[in-house]
Amino acid sequence: MGLLGRLFGSVLLCAASLGLTGAAWGADGAPHGDQGVTHMPDVTFTLRTSIAGGKLVFIGERGAITDQVNPDLRVPEGAVVQINLINDDGATHDIAVPDFNAHSDHISGKGAATAIVFRASKNGTFEYLCTLPGHKAAGMVGKLIVGEPSKEVKAQAPQIAHDPSQVGTPVGKRGPQKITVDLLTTEVEGRLGDNSTYRFWTFNNKVPGPLIRVRVGDDVTINVTNPKDSTHIHSIDLHAVTGPGGGADVTQVPPGQTKSFSFKALHPGLFVYHCATPMVAQHITNGMYGMILVEPEGGLSKVDHEFYVMQGELYTAQVHGASGLQEFSLEKLLAENPEHVMFNGSMDALTKVYSMESSVGDTVRIFFGVGGPNLTSSFHVIGEVFDRVYNQASLTSKPLTDVQTTLVPPGGATMVEFKTDFPGQYVLVDHALSRVEKGVAGFLTVKGKADPAIFHSDEPMEMHGH
Repeated sequence: MGLLGRLFGSVLLCAASLGLTGAAWGADGAPHGDQGVTHMPDVTFTLRTSIAGGKLVFIGERGAITDQVNPDLRVPEGAVVQINLINDDGATHDIAVPDFNAHSDHISGKGAATAIVFRASKNGTFEYLCTLPGHKAAGMVGKLIVGEPSKEVKAQAPQIAHDPSQVGTPVGKRGPQKITVDLLTTEVEGRLGDNSTYRFWTFNNKVPGPLIRVRVGDDVTINVTNPKDSTHIHSIDLHAVTGPGGGADVTQVPPGQTKSFSFKALHPGLFVYHCATPMVAQHITNGMYGMILVEPEGGLSKVDHEFYVMQGELYTAQVHGASGLQEFSLEKLLAENPEHVMFNGSMDALTKVYSMESSVGDTVRIFFGVGGPNLTSSFHVIGEVFDRVYNQASLTSKPLTDVQTTLVPPGGATMVEFKTDFPGQYVLVDHALSRVEKGVAGFLTVKGKADPAIFHSDEPMEMHGH
């Protein structure tokens, strides 16, 4: 919640449909929607629009939700629910509960009002939101909880998102060694968002898989184990490998087996690995990708913070924002039309689940790659300029300097470095910014003393640009 807000900075008496179609009324009192049945609401809430903490939000009015930001609205299953909305900030807004097909008119101007009425006909946790472009991501979204709080497995679904601070151990000045890497392929229903899950296919139960860190000249053995309860063959293709299929030709592993191979790390660089079992794109979109860092002789230069970030896509039958278990859509995959675009495996991996932090004066290195399988990323950190970009993740070429945005294709990577000079919250994005609406954003929080010679404004520093 609150992504684009960080990027850009009188109760009406209504009738209701008794089916899944919600009715809506504008400030003029005229009904819109299904007018065939009228009914007094069992539960009524009133919200007002506002700006709080640099975000667009709903604020509760009256009763138990008074002054709460995006309050949880709890109702019994089967209740007829009325949600009134009062415009208190002057901008254009609406309110909707898509799962119950309830959508209000747009309202503009301070004091304007509207409402939706619908029957909460199914148990679960659902979203109410403003549907204007960018407003949900800017913070205008809350929970409608129908019946008892969900106790389904999905609420306790495993966290598959990879912690960006888990970057392995730098090789330092050591010489070549024999290295063994054990990878476990898994098929697990994991957390996608607050109210949604997906059946991910992973390496070592995380998306992306582990950052494998070796040195040029190392002899590396890869062991791939596919548990007996798997329902698919899995494999691995490492782009750092010189050999048949990058290892995929010898690691088509049936359930219940382990297959292995060894290779010499001949080329320094940051390389993607992924499952290469047909249909390859399906295995990748489901989460089977990661990176291997082959450090040059002498290792990488020391920095204060290193982070591991990968971008991926999910192609689901359900639309973005739907609750429950999301199902894979082959049609959308082939059309290259993802419902979800994310960093590190989930919608909020780098905005809520994990934090990336630095201090004023620190140096930061990000290992960034794109699992894909289809979209090229325009990687950008809002409010920062990359001091150095190792283009195409080549560690032996001279880096580009003073770069705003860098292109990373599917199956490609880059390494960027920069100094954090000013405190604040800096947002990682794919600068194809409509994808932020599909989930792809991350926060880097910089703490410390502000230097007004670098940046100064008398305005509150809460909203961010692009």
